[in-house]
Amino acid sequence: MGDAACEDAVEQLAGLLDKVDAPLKKAFENVHQGYPTETLIRFLKAREWHVNKAQKMLVESLNWRIQNEIDSILEKPIIPVDLYRSIRDTQLVGLSGYSKEGIPVFAVGVGLSTYDKASVNYYVQSHIQINEYRDRFILPMVTKKYGRPITTCIKVLDMTGLKLSALNQMKIVTAISTVDDLNYPEKTETYYIVNTPYIFSACWKVVKPLLRERTRKKVHVLRGCGKDELLKIMDYSSLPHFCRREGSGASKHSSSDPDDCFSLDHPFHQELYNFIQEQALNMELIKQGSMHVNIPDQDPEDAKIVGVIEAEFHKLSVQNGSANGVDKE
Repeated sequence: MGDAACEDAVEQLAGLLDKVDAPLKKAFENVHQGYPTETLIRFLKAREWHVNKAQKMLVESLNWRIQNEIDSILEKPIIPVDLYRSIRDTQLVGLSGYSKEGIPVFAVGVGLSTYDKASVNYYVQSHIQINEYRDRFILPMVTKKYGRPITTCIKVLDMTGLKLSALNQMKIVTAISTVDDLNYPEKTETYYIVNTPYIFSACWKVVKPLLRERTRKKVHVLRGCGKDELLKIMDYSSLPHFCRREGSGASKHSSSDPDDCFSLDHPFHQELYNFIQEQALNMELIKQGSMHVNIPDQDPEDAKIVGVIEAEFHKLSVQNGSANGVDKE
């Protein structure tokens, strides 16, 4: 699509958004953080530059934010701290640093996340809090520092420990990725996948052709822990802990190691947790219990991909002769 056509689409979408009512406009301000054009482009990309589809997606997302009080989610801590720690130990995600261009690098422990210490609501709440903190504080901070809009991040996905039993977490993983796809589209500019076991490679072969070309181009499967490749775009200090050394035990998760960016003791999680606690105290809102966030309906295309992954996992478990699957490396 040519530049003129893109600009035209952005203008049309901006015009349609001008007609929405005040609460939606306010919600949009919270989303764009002073960069409305970049935000409109993200929604347009997510809908292959169809203006009406992008408008529908954006308005639905803004309504979702209002109905689920997403703008005040950073005032709602998950307490007590022990519960939050157990979420951090089983939903492995963290900010490991920044690329040389200032883009935040988020690490995700796909293979070792078990999601088995709290209800789905808590995991979804914690995930959205990280998204919102990234979008409202981290990205504006680096934008200011580098003097140009930085509105996306890089994700490094660690597949260490991926087993066929991951199928049990499919529901929660799907819920979280649906929230992201529909409300935080095009926020990740590149996915680097590291430490891939056999089971990942088998699934990737089947899933890759189903992905939209735009998504496929973003995914890079690296050899081993990916250290050499990643050092081309970030300094050693920003490498996720599981990319720092080759060989066995490279990514054993130890929740008390402050270098482990998944841990609650890591500076990023400490900062986020303290920030949410402070906001809550200001609002005098601290109360126990998770927020119930409605999960939007999944895009039919994505539902198809989930079905394919499930079928592939079943096939592999039959080949391995057990429902749990003894993983071949």
